[in-house]
Amino acid sequence: MSDDLIPAWVDGILRPVDKMKVHREGLRHKAVSVFVTDGQNVLLQRRAHDKYHSGGLWTNTCCTHPHWQEMAADCAVRRLDEELGITGLWPAHRDRLEYRADVGGGMVEHEVVDVFLAMSQRKMMVHPNPEEVAQVEWVGFYDLTAEIRRRPERFTPWLRIFLEDHRDRIFGTLLRP
Repeated sequence: MSDDLIPAWVDGILRPVDKMKVHREGLRHKAVSVFVTDGQNVLLQRRAHDKYHSGGLWTNTCCTHPHWQEMAADCAVRRLDEELGITGLWPAHRDRLEYRADVGGGMVEHEVVDVFLAMSQRKMMVHPNPEEVAQVEWVGFYDLTAEIRRRPERFTPWLRIFLEDHRDRIFGTLLRP
């Protein structure tokens, strides 16, 4: 089955649907997001500029849509490798969240997203795939939330939603002093 087909609900039934159709029609669909942390630092990526939406914006470590019938945990591990060349991490499932956001260009993300958290060290090897990632950077969590408040247009809508509405569900006590 094609990588362009993602699990989406059509008339209440989960089906493989073309990724572009899903986003143009704002269909509710499955997704996976991963945050890699080192203490109170978070590894962010800047999406490649020519991504089909949200290009050039800063976001969480990685995110994607699972393949049809792919388990969310397997998808998280796969995508860390495909986007960032990160191997050997086994992210822990933190929560399943749902959000809807306009991502520009007539596209909408309406995701039921499994969010994962992986702990690592800043010295780990990262090899970004230039087709997916323009830049990576470790950022202190509190610096990140302050920067999002100052300049929200630099960040993906889903990262803003995760940190504004679901911070405790994702990070729990990890970020408390």
